[in-house]
Amino acid sequence: MAVKDQKDIIYLKTLAGFSMRYDGNEIAAGKQSESQIGLLMLLLMHNRQTGVSRSLIKKTLFEDRDIEDVAHAIRNVLYNARKTLKSHGLPDVSFVRQKKGIYYWTDEVSIVEDAHEFETAYREAMDEPDEKSRADRLIDAVYLYSGRFLPEVESVVWVFQEADRYREVFASCVGDTADLLRKAHRYKDLYDIGVYAAKADPFASWETLVMEALSGLGKFAEAERYYDQVVDSYIHEYGNRSNDYVKEIIDKLGDYLYHETESIEEIQEKIRLTEDEGRKGYYCTLPVFQEIYRTIERTMARSADKIFLMLCTIMDSKGNPMQESPKLNELSARLKEALITSVRHTDTITRYGQGQYLALLINTTEENCQVVEKRINGHFLLKRQRTGVEFTVRSLAQGREGFPAF
Repeated sequence: MAVKDQKDIIYLKTLAGFSMRYDGNEIAAGKQSESQIGLLMLLLMHNRQTGVSRSLIKKTLFEDRDIEDVAHAIRNVLYNARKTLKSHGLPDVSFVRQKKGIYYWTDEVSIVEDAHEFETAYREAMDEPDEKSRADRLIDAVYLYSGRFLPEVESVVWVFQEADRYREVFASCVGDTADLLRKAHRYKDLYDIGVYAAKADPFASWETLVMEALSGLGKFAEAERYYDQVVDSYIHEYGNRSNDYVKEIIDKLGDYLYHETESIEEIQEKIRLTEDEGRKGYYCTLPVFQEIYRTIERTMARSADKIFLMLCTIMDSKGNPMQESPKLNELSARLKEALITSVRHTDTITRYGQGQYLALLINTTEENCQVVEKRINGHFLLKRQRTGVEFTVRSLAQGREGFPAF
């Protein structure tokens, strides 16, 4: 049940949006926060304890414009702000006082701001000596952070700085809460905190708390489904799995991807390749290809296998790497199929770049690599086709100095 507003208090919402209420009435919302009056009220109300310098007010209201009489210009905005506030039922007082060039919000009208309430709740919770009570108070503090500070006006420098600061405070709050919940094995609370944090601060890796909680609760199947959903959402947001941040998140999530105890036969049935095994080559994403490459490289010292890395680059009619275009997309898809069809079941393929593919050819020779090249061309080239494929082949035994730098 929502708590009723107290009289004679301005309630200021600055997290995940902006609004001001007084005696149950809305004073300003939405785009009004971007007006000079709205920006000045925000600046003074948010910094009501420390005050605001004239130079910061000038920079916030007038940016780099050359104002001859800054004090007069500020007085005009303050005059209009006072009219606006009075029209919404606020008392007829001087809302702003000035002392030694610093502007302060009046003590005659109290402010309750959600961002300040959140930070205060976190600081006070951390002073609680009893761990259970501290965890409970920290949980309450987490839920007071509803989203980024004043997202509509982040172009204003001081707002952007405060938004980053509150986000860091939220990260500390969630981290401290998770530590206590983890220690007390309170996995249901940890799950709830993780879900909430991931919504309040998207794509900040809070999903790992959800994974940890599901594993702690023994909900392994649910954790696996959640893992797939989160990986898909990060890939959609950042483009692909080769993004360093996406790889980092996938690794973190994978640390909590557990299963129930099973026999080796059951495990093997689950992890074995279930795709059409009639296809010759194994196609995978670049991060998976990288791990295969590194694993093979580590085991080469004890193996007599000859392993080659083949780079296939689509070239235009002038012999240059083909530039991005709908035609390149079409040729790239055809080259992928040509590679899968031309290499053996033990070989691995991935897309490296726009119009480039890598193939890891296992236990073969340079002569056989040339045979593979001919098979690829046979599947890829059409009559009168002016584009082609450039092949570069390198033995893994040649060392790590060469291409590629995985």
